[in-house]
Amino acid sequence: MIEIVAYSPQWAVEFEAEALAIRGALGDRVVRIEHVGSTAVPGLAAKPVIDIQVSVVALQPEEPYIAALATLGYRFISLGDFDRVYPWFAKPGDWPSSHHVHLCVAGEAQEASHLAFRDWLRADPGHAAEYEALKRQLAARHAGDSLRSVERYSLDKSSFVQRALADWAQRGRGSQIG
Repeated sequence: MIEIVAYSPQWAVEFEAEALAIRGALGDRVVRIEHVGSTAVPGLAAKPVIDIQVSVVALQPEEPYIAALATLGYRFISLGDFDRVYPWFAKPGDWPSSHHVHLCVAGEAQEASHLAFRDWLRADPGHAAEYEALKRQLAARHAGDSLRSVERYSLDKSSFVQRALADWAQRGRGSQIG
């Protein structure tokens, strides 16, 4: 079941602790680590899953990432072609997971779009409320009892995300990559 829960300030604390562990495991492969997804937006209800974007210089070879993240309890979840631009890891490896790591190449589109969407939601509580309502509708529609169902839930948010990114770009805003 996909559960949307009230925002928790603990999510930021959990992100910081996990980011420290990930940086330790991946070492100098890491360019930056960012808290992304709904748990990164203060006040926004979300699935209680900490999404972490790890920006790296290159995604290949992937084995060092898979091995290093496995030491922290993450399992690589292959999504086919999408693995080449935004590989995904879940912790624990069995459903339901509490943390997701998404790898991306620093400075490329995947990095920028996820940060821009997060920043767009942070900048406007009205947009965040609209997104929360959508997530609640989709959670009620999708069972969330399988990876396929969770993937469908995520894909059904795509048109909203695309509109948000277009709006953010039209405003001339960029993501704050630090």
